[in-house]
Amino acid sequence: MNTRIKIRGYHTDLYQHVNNARYLEFLEEARWQLLEDHMDLETFMKSGFLFFVVNINISYRSPARVGDTVLVRSGLKKFGNKSVVMRQQILNKATGTVCVDADVTFVIADTGGRPLTLESELKEKLMQIPFFEE
Repeated sequence: MNTRIKIRGYHTDLYQHVNNARYLEFLEEARWQLLEDHMDLETFMKSGFLFFVVNINISYRSPARVGDTVLVRSGLKKFGNKSVVMRQQILNKATGTVCVDADVTFVIADTGGRPLTLESELKEKLMQIPFFEE
């Protein structure tokens, strides 16, 4: 799954490249797009399930600048007992250069904020999300 983002002036910092915090926003936008494309999010959330990011491991590889278009690639990487790791990568569309890669760990919690065990029906719903293709 690819999410396309055009780099604008407000995405950049004093050094004229995308600010590190903006990359986190790009990753979040792509995660929501992935979930919306592959799940009935409204029903999922009305059922009392909540997504919580608990860890982000991010590597900044190459800068993106105003005028660049980037593609954010996203997909599942692995399932744990109570957590899921999603792999994400931001590439410069014109050159194919990797700007950022990240592993984002999230849990599904109940309305009280307690992480749930990923089994049976809950795991089946999450399996609708495609795995990351290297």
